Amino acid sequence: MVSITNYGFVIDNRRCIGCHACTVACKGEHDDPIGVNKTWVKYIEKGEFPNTNRNFSVMRCNHCADSPCTDVCPVTALWEREDGIVDFDPERCIGCKACMQGCPYDALYIDPNSETAAKCNYCSHRVDTGREPACVTVCPEDAILAGDLENPDTEIARTISREEVQARKPEKGTEPKLFYVDGDEGSTTPGTTAREEHYMWSDAPHQVETEGGSVPDFDLEKAAESLAASDVSLGSADSSEDSEARADGGRGECGCDSCACGDGETTERSEATRTADRQSDGGYQSDGGYATEPSGRTRDDEGNASRTERAYELLHEEATRVYDIGESHYGSWGWEVYSYTWTKGIAAGMLMLPALFMLFGLVDPNVAAFGASAFVSGLFLAATGVLLILDLEQPTRFHWVLLRPNWNSWLVKGAYIISATGAYLGLVVLGALLGIEAIVTPLSLGVAAVLGAATAVYTAFLFSQSKGRDLWQSPAMPLHMFTQSVIAGSATLAVLGVAGVPWFEAMVGPAALALGAGLVGHAVLVASEIFTPHQTEDAEEAAARITRGRFRTAFWIGGVVVGILLPLAALAVGLPILAAVAGALALVGLFAFEYCWITAPQTISLA
Repeated sequence: MVSITNYGFVIDNRRCIGCHACTVACKGEHDDPIGVNKTWVKYIEKGEFPNTNRNFSVMRCNHCADSPCTDVCPVTALWEREDGIVDFDPERCIGCKACMQGCPYDALYIDPNSETAAKCNYCSHRVDTGREPACVTVCPEDAILAGDLENPDTEIARTISREEVQARKPEKGTEPKLFYVDGDEGSTTPGTTAREEHYMWSDAPHQVETEGGSVPDFDLEKAAESLAASDVSLGSADSSEDSEARADGGRGECGCDSCACGDGETTERSEATRTADRQSDGGYQSDGGYATEPSGRTRDDEGNASRTERAYELLHEEATRVYDIGESHYGSWGWEVYSYTWTKGIAAGMLMLPALFMLFGLVDPNVAAFGASAFVSGLFLAATGVLLILDLEQPTRFHWVLLRPNWNSWLVKGAYIISATGAYLGLVVLGALLGIEAIVTPLSLGVAAVLGAATAVYTAFLFSQSKGRDLWQSPAMPLHMFTQSVIAGSATLAVLGVAGVPWFEAMVGPAALALGAGLVGHAVLVASEIFTPHQTEDAEEAAARITRGRFRTAFWIGGVVVGILLPLAALAVGLPILAAVAGALALVGLFAFEYCWITAPQTISLA
């Protein structure tokens, strides 16, 4: 029988003294620049003087058996070795940051020197020569164990079989191989600990892609309470010093990005918030102040505190993060990405809708009109490609997505779909210039519709590979992306037609009907994705930040009022000029929604 090697880590929190020797050894071994860390130690403090305690947790790559980062990486810069190590090659990396979205543990970052992703690679160069990772060698308390999980004679295997161990976010299905003995939930569950405005390393420089980014608002009370399902109430508690610190930065709902509010203003708001958050029975709302009904408090069969009660105790212990590093994932996909989804929607809609109109007889097949639609679609598809390249940390390597593909990644599949669509658009424009009737045959129009739909929806599958972003895991995402392309395409057609651009006048009527239907579908899908119960706490929190947090203005004013209600009202009047107004408003609102949808999930703390 062939023996199987499967390397993993165990961190024994009973032994860890928080000395940071592992962090220093790791940086020295890999010559990492200041401001980034492959391994770091997070400090969690609980209690109130003199009854306090401090817990240490070593954070790093989990070397998952089913690693999402290797699936989403388009160029196989990340891969799983036969011995279970998830290794990385910076020479292949294009800096797309998809791996940072895929990792639920915030274990990857952009190296400011190489401008590529980087992470713990288990010191694979040392393992290959029979040595242990540098962090294991240097730990003075033997708190870090590394070895073969499949070999029962190794210390790590014996420890796992003998001790009760915890892993971070096992519900993600990644099968992490970083285990903690005596793991503290305040450390393993990021949202349960308050992050003060200033603490050790809170002012550490952000990475290249997040420079100047702010730590988003989040309420500690809601964070602790959200650890449980709504079937458990936190009950009543008397505390005169409820913490207003948020788990991943800021205080309360001040609305500012830096939370540099005046002390007097903060004190007044804190009192008001605490008063509002009290239930009539003297307890806290189990939904963190969002006005849902609590239910009875329970205990499990063994009499131990339930998950909610542990969160409740954690809340009143006021657990705070007092030593940490800047998280790498905040805003790693920025304006380029939500602009790209917008331009891609226009490109897909401008190809798909005219083809469908002609295919189903809503407008007469016309070579010049279809060629003009293809030309406009091509312009927006070109803009999409430029935005995608601009988002890369290594833009000169963009062609590697096509030449060194990882076919598990939807970035690769999307690149080929866009390339095929671009090639087809070029042929249509050329055919229109030459007056070739074949471009408006049913076969050609059918191909156009399929390519347009594929261009519209592939991003949904890319987002589904981003396991660090729970809100993006919605099963309705492909349908929603298709609907957005219908809105974007019909809105553009309506604007061009009413503006008197040749060949588009005949499409104003069908475009207005498609726009109305798209807006109604968009409203239904937004409601289903934002306002219905979510499967995870992170998805619920991301939705709350869109509707009630820092993104609420962009969502309600831009995405809903400007993007849905006003266009529907304008279309209801029935005047052609208002169809163009509705189209322009819908495009603005769609951009606002894309901004909220792409950005809000990235503000959730992962580590």
